[in-house]
Amino acid sequence: MPLVNFSNLDFDQVKTTLTDYIQSNSNFTDYDFQGSNLSTIIDLLAYNTYITSYNANMVANEVFLDSATLRENVVSLARNIGYVPKSKTASRATISFTVDTTNVSPVPASLTLKAGPVAGTSGSFGNSSFIFSILEDITVPVYNGTAVFNDIIVYEGTLLTSNFTFNTRNVNQKFILPNAGVDTNLISVKVKNNESSTASTVYKLQDSLFDINSSSNVYFIQEVEDERYQIFFGDGVFGKALEDNNFITVNYIVTNGDSANGISSFTFNGRITYIRNAQNYTVTSGVSLITTETISSGGEVIESVDSVKKFAPRIYASQNRCLTANDYETLIPSRIYPETESISVFGGEELIPPQYGKVFISIKPKSGDFLPNLTKENIKLKLKKYAVAGIIPEILDLKYLFLEVDSKIYYNTNFAPSAEYVSTVIQNNTNKYAESSEMNKYGARFKYSKFLKVIDDSSDAVTSNITTVNMRRDLRVAVNTWAEYSIGFGNEFHIKSMDGYNIKTSAFKVNGIVDDVYLSDIPNTNRLTGSIFLFTVPNINSTTPTIVRRNVGTINYKGGVISLNPINIQSGMIRDGQTIIEIGVPPASNDVVGLQDLYLQLDISSSTFEMVVDEIASGLDPSASNYIVSPSYPNGTLVRSGGRTQ
Repeated sequence: MPLVNFSNLDFDQVKTTLTDYIQSNSNFTDYDFQGSNLSTIIDLLAYNTYITSYNANMVANEVFLDSATLRENVVSLARNIGYVPKSKTASRATISFTVDTTNVSPVPASLTLKAGPVAGTSGSFGNSSFIFSILEDITVPVYNGTAVFNDIIVYEGTLLTSNFTFNTRNVNQKFILPNAGVDTNLISVKVKNNESSTASTVYKLQDSLFDINSSSNVYFIQEVEDERYQIFFGDGVFGKALEDNNFITVNYIVTNGDSANGISSFTFNGRITYIRNAQNYTVTSGVSLITTETISSGGEVIESVDSVKKFAPRIYASQNRCLTANDYETLIPSRIYPETESISVFGGEELIPPQYGKVFISIKPKSGDFLPNLTKENIKLKLKKYAVAGIIPEILDLKYLFLEVDSKIYYNTNFAPSAEYVSTVIQNNTNKYAESSEMNKYGARFKYSKFLKVIDDSSDAVTSNITTVNMRRDLRVAVNTWAEYSIGFGNEFHIKSMDGYNIKTSAFKVNGIVDDVYLSDIPNTNRLTGSIFLFTVPNINSTTPTIVRRNVGTINYKGGVISLNPINIQSGMIRDGQTIIEIGVPPASNDVVGLQDLYLQLDISSSTFEMVVDEIASGLDPSASNYIVSPSYPNGTLVRSGGRTQ
């Protein structure tokens, strides 16, 4: 009979197929397969077939990058296309302290802080204690009996050393660091002619074969099993080759990654020495309390399997050059600035008016909101290695587009212990949505229907909700200076009323007007553009505004841009040390997108969640005579609160 085509891995199906096959044999025509010992043999054959099929399926999956699940296999496949996953990154902090040497004898001329542990967390941080180390010795002079160690960068983790001796007779020799959790950015490699030599040569990490020759002192790195790393050297063509008996010293830090971020208090755990009359002395007293100049930040976990699958093919496709927007979005996080949380890149030709020959880059760092100017310059400098000549990269500051929601939530009192309980559950769930990866990235989209579902599914007590969405941007102003302003929202504005007052702002003061003023709009008949004016109100809840200055700017409802003519703003709201004006606008679509360099944020703290008893569902008013109606298009007050004395 023909062989059966096994396409099902289910144990029972395999057993049934084997039974049918044996029954087709004339020798077993009247055989009882269920009550005989042959049934046990069939079970054994089915089980063996099942295990073999499963293993064959897993082996087939593990040889392709898309379907592989084991980290060792994913890393190995990525290595074939020249991709090295990012290692753990040590959290770093900047500290300072002084050493009083007035009681130290003999009197030192300088003090040396030895490489290795320097500071530890005072007590416990997050149920764990951490050690912070330095990579090299730091020597400072002693003036007037005091040595000052100022702005020292310390790295979380333990400084370790591994030594290897190169042996030409061992063709399979490998230099593998024995510890997991190594920060590959902090590896130091030195090579001596032999173990007894005093002079050593520093080797630098190289990630490509460009700009090196047969005499370049470089080393390469790759991840191997168990999240460990292998060091290997040149072959005499690409990089200098090692010689027999060369002694290799590798210093590296084993770190806990992001666990040590946010530490601001340290105790001294270092070792300070000095040399006097050819004799070494250790200082054990006189060390001041450590002051933290910059709290610990920048720690990261090792690159995940999903990230390797995502970036490895894109790095290979870019061929280490930045030509398209996707190339920049791939190379900057993986090769230039690993602290990137999200990135947006677009060409100058997409702007209005266009700026040809430029590419604009906006980066959201993992810690903080803005990139320091020095970091921007370093990124631009490193990009020259990959960018095409004639294209100028410009790094833009992060621009937040905030979303505020106003929800009237109807609930059944029979299913809820209290309105506060249901409200708390809803706010917790919506906050999780706000913090999800779906929102916190460039190019994000707020999905209105999904947000409504989050509210409805938060509790069985919720019967429905009426939710409106409002966009907000914070306009940073130059105080007491005549300046023009233009602020874009990246989304079309909704015109609620042709009589105006569609946009709302917080209060601010301008030159020449005594009272606090607000901005608002009046649409043109084409419903595409309009003009901006200044007005005052007796209080923030008033509906009787007084227009004090017209035509101070323009508004483009279709393009989502507000522009102000030269204006001298004297004061406004203060946020994070900056003078701002909050500008709120209703979107034309409740599905709001973060366009280009706009970073979308759902601001739950500025949103409102009002609980309304559903008297129909609760059985309190079956006839709906007293049903509370919540409008879907409320306009509310004319202004935003804040920025003035109430």
